[in-house]
Amino acid sequence: MNRMTLRAPIPAPDWTLLGSELIRAAFEYARMRLMDKTTLPRGDGHPVVIFPGLAADHRSTGPLKGFCEQLGYAAYDWGRGLNTGPQGDVDAWLDDLASHVSVMTTSHRQTISLIGWSLGGIYAREIAKKLNGRVRQVITIGTPFAGTAEQTHAAWVYRLLNGQKPLFGDALMARLRTAPDVPTSSVFSRSDGVVAWQSCIQRGNRADTENIEVDGSHCGLGWNAHVLSIIADRLQQPEDGWQRHASSVTPSQLRRNLGPTLARTTECRIPG
Repeated sequence: MNRMTLRAPIPAPDWTLLGSELIRAAFEYARMRLMDKTTLPRGDGHPVVIFPGLAADHRSTGPLKGFCEQLGYAAYDWGRGLNTGPQGDVDAWLDDLASHVSVMTTSHRQTISLIGWSLGGIYAREIAKKLNGRVRQVITIGTPFAGTAEQTHAAWVYRLLNGQKPLFGDALMARLRTAPDVPTSSVFSRSDGVVAWQSCIQRGNRADTENIEVDGSHCGLGWNAHVLSIIADRLQQPEDGWQRHASSVTPSQLRRNLGPTLARTTECRIPG
């Protein structure tokens, strides 16, 4: 099968995975605290903007921001407080966020790396498309840019915080599946208890996109030691010499390993 089209919807992760999210995230945080960071590549000082997931703010991304600063990067929180999802017209909201990021990093001559966790990864990908020439790469962590409402347990949280269902039309959802024109890495976990990992897979065979598998909970991905080591490696990639991570996998490799499982994932309508 050359095209990965929807045959039967992939469900949201099993409730046992969801139920163990917090305890697994706590263990991941403990392992992060014991992580040896001395062997990781040092940064070149370029700006890194970090976007939190739905219902999260700077407190959840604080460990990641501190990690990037320890490596020598100029790390920034997204600066918008609690992430309750886009407000009003989605494109206008994203335009405003892109302008905010541009102003926030205006003192830097170097291009920006954008890191987004879960829904924050949707923002990172779309802002990279809007800030043409200002972004050097995008890294998403557990971001279901290729998923449906049925493939996440986060839709009800969105309704609770935002007061409405996510309003994303088909044209916008098709756009979300398209990676920005910069190196783009998608980090995913098959043990993610919030979003189906298949919804985090970037399709196509562009040389500057990649999917990287880790073992971790959704709520702990932002401080997962393996994820942090991947981020350190990605951030130190030269702008004119970016190469895929040693452990990256292509959609075709995943399809060969999983048969029809991956093939059943396709059109996204609501990111989680």
